[in-house]
Amino acid sequence: MITEEKLTAFSEKSKAIFAEISKDMVGQKEVVEGTVIAMIAGGNVLLEGVPGVGKTRLVRALGKTFSLPFSRIQFTPDMMPADVTGTNMIVKGEDGRSKFEFQPGPVFSNIVLADEINRATPKTQSALLEAMQEHSVTVAGETRRLQEPFFVLATQNPIEQDGTYPLPEAQMDRFMFKLIVTFPTVKELVSIVDMTQATMEEKAQPVINGAELLEMRETAKDIPVIEEVTEYAARLVAATHPDGENASETGRKYVKLGASPRAAQALITGAKVRALLNGRYNVSIEDINTLALPVLRHRVKLNFDAVTDKKTPDDIVRAVIKEVSDGPKSPVAAVVEKMLGRK
Repeated sequence: MITEEKLTAFSEKSKAIFAEISKDMVGQKEVVEGTVIAMIAGGNVLLEGVPGVGKTRLVRALGKTFSLPFSRIQFTPDMMPADVTGTNMIVKGEDGRSKFEFQPGPVFSNIVLADEINRATPKTQSALLEAMQEHSVTVAGETRRLQEPFFVLATQNPIEQDGTYPLPEAQMDRFMFKLIVTFPTVKELVSIVDMTQATMEEKAQPVINGAELLEMRETAKDIPVIEEVTEYAARLVAATHPDGENASETGRKYVKLGASPRAAQALITGAKVRALLNGRYNVSIEDINTLALPVLRHRVKLNFDAVTDKKTPDDIVRAVIKEVSDGPKSPVAAVVEKMLGRK
């Protein structure tokens, strides 16, 4: 049950989180907010941007702010799955006898930075699938649970293609958000240079621990969502399926494969956290529309017509939002009518 005390604690902790992260990050407001929302909601994040725009620095700052164990995996083409999950090794006991002993890999941490994840082979990328979804790792037939809270924050370079392996749809779908880290403005670039001239170390200090983060997650789960908003999120996802009865005109024309049910779950879960961060105790249509880009941009697969017309996933998602919002069954109008007591 949600109480005033829980809401006040959530607000104070979230303000402290953003204040500490701002000590190490210049600009990138949407990226920082999206990453924090995903961490509170319990989702994984894919950060995409060219080298040097602060992706790794953000993750390190988050590790310090949340006071959680942090591990970094630098993915390379020659990396093996055991380098991620760990493996059984032969060790000698005190009695001199040899035995198998499990040596945990870097995935056994609370925050895992999968740096340049698309540089690893599909076989190695798949080592993260179970960890990202079930929060467990199975090695040699034995399943081991990962300590909560657990997050995978992965980065990839969108420009360099040599020696890279695009993430398969099954793995992309396990990322709650895909956030685009853009190049800073001239003003922001000056601030970054000034900041790093003083020290390259992160200045963020711990303001929250794992137990408190899990409490914030439980608080967000109790935020109410009216039926019309949930239905709107579902129709938004359904509109991306070109062959579905609820397909949008844009979806039929430019989409080859639409978003999965995980997208609708991510929209509602993330919207609850965003509502609280903005001082509201209920989810709005605006929350859904704002999170639609990071939730859908990596789940919508475009067809050849989209490529020839130079359409990006963001272009398609924005068009779908407009069509669903302005459609004959506008959820905004439905909410207003319900508030006025009309049928």
